[in-house]
Amino acid sequence: MKFYNRDKELAYLRKIGEEAKSTSRMTIIVGRRRIGKTKLIKEAYAKRVYLFVSRKNEALLCEEFISIIQNELDVKVFGSFTNFKDLFEYLMELSKTTPFTLVLDEFQEFLQINHTIYADMQNIWDSYKDESKMNLVLSGSIYSLMKKIFEDKKEPLFGRANHKIYLKPFSVETLEEILDDNISNYTNDDLLSFYILTGGVAKYVELFVDNKAFTFAAQLDLVFDENSLFIDEGKNLLIEEFGKEYTTYFSILSLIASSKTSRSEIESILGKNVGGYLDRLENEYTIIKKVKPIFAKEGSRTLKYEIIDNFFHFWFRFIYKNRSAIEIENYDYVKSIVQRDFATYSGRFLEKYFIEKLKASGKFSAIGTYWEKGNQNEIDIVAVNDDEKKMLIAEVKRNPDKINLELLEKKAQKLLQKHKGHEVVFKGYSLEDMRKEDLFNSYHIF
Repeated sequence: MKFYNRDKELAYLRKIGEEAKSTSRMTIIVGRRRIGKTKLIKEAYAKRVYLFVSRKNEALLCEEFISIIQNELDVKVFGSFTNFKDLFEYLMELSKTTPFTLVLDEFQEFLQINHTIYADMQNIWDSYKDESKMNLVLSGSIYSLMKKIFEDKKEPLFGRANHKIYLKPFSVETLEEILDDNISNYTNDDLLSFYILTGGVAKYVELFVDNKAFTFAAQLDLVFDENSLFIDEGKNLLIEEFGKEYTTYFSILSLIASSKTSRSEIESILGKNVGGYLDRLENEYTIIKKVKPIFAKEGSRTLKYEIIDNFFHFWFRFIYKNRSAIEIENYDYVKSIVQRDFATYSGRFLEKYFIEKLKASGKFSAIGTYWEKGNQNEIDIVAVNDDEKKMLIAEVKRNPDKINLELLEKKAQKLLQKHKGHEVVFKGYSLEDMRKEDLFNSYHIF
């Protein structure tokens, strides 16, 4: 698959690379596994020393690194290095006369190999950075650990990085472009399922493209193939992140994916206080986020929780929830449940799809959903341009025949009272509107 949609990040990394030819720069790249960090780095820097930090004995790791360094920089490394501290100091010294890019991928893994490496690197970096010319790129996929390493004031590398990139999934526009490049005729149903099942994660997109899984049916066949990467994906990526309490975290995420989105609902089912777990899922692991009604006051307790990653949401809703069938490899059984429930399940993601499109337009100062106490008068999308005093209020349904704008106007009465003088447009969005360019014209005053 060709390289897509990282123009800003590429330009930024290349600019940093030029700066590093004069004085050393340290850049952090963080993003969940499979998001495309390594491919981005390799696209940005054709010439670089790329070192993958795998869990092995430190001396063996250094031996592996030396072989790569000699090959990439065309130098002969004399003597033996049994610890990364000495090897890193050698590289910093070398960069004084030979500027180069050094990439340490899965940087957080040094915690498992030798946690003192970070303090050693800090001392060496501080001593050499002004005279050396190293473009140091530190990439990591476990957000909580990368955050601790670089943002905890007690950690030695706190405040050392010059730049940080948080790599996000492909945008909905990019997903459309990828489908357009690879298939001449696809339905909006196919586009929606592509958006949900890949979540814009580069590796999943690549798997779908390589296997020509562009229709909903073909996508499900790929996900539920007996050799599928996707079956164990949530477990493989998150158990290490969550540690020994992963079962509680998984239970919470499974409930959120099954529409139990309030703390009280989750606690009533699990029979325990989950406040700390929710806080860590949001702030340490960035797996979930709080969703409040748009215009809610600071400190409002009217909130829900939402899984940020589309694929994780799907995995917890269908694969983890049906783990008994998965254990006996009855993938067809789980696939049939997905086929049965997908029309209802995908409705929330259709809302999310349109919200992303509206955000990308750059025409609004605030976008969100709205509901009143007791989940009354729920409105799928409210978007406001405060400067121009314009407001879009929209209902989203897969089937356009089910859109009721009269009912939508009734639900919005309190909103209208609070925003007198705004130009307001009521819209209905359905599957038919997914690829339309103009989603918000025809304003009129209420």
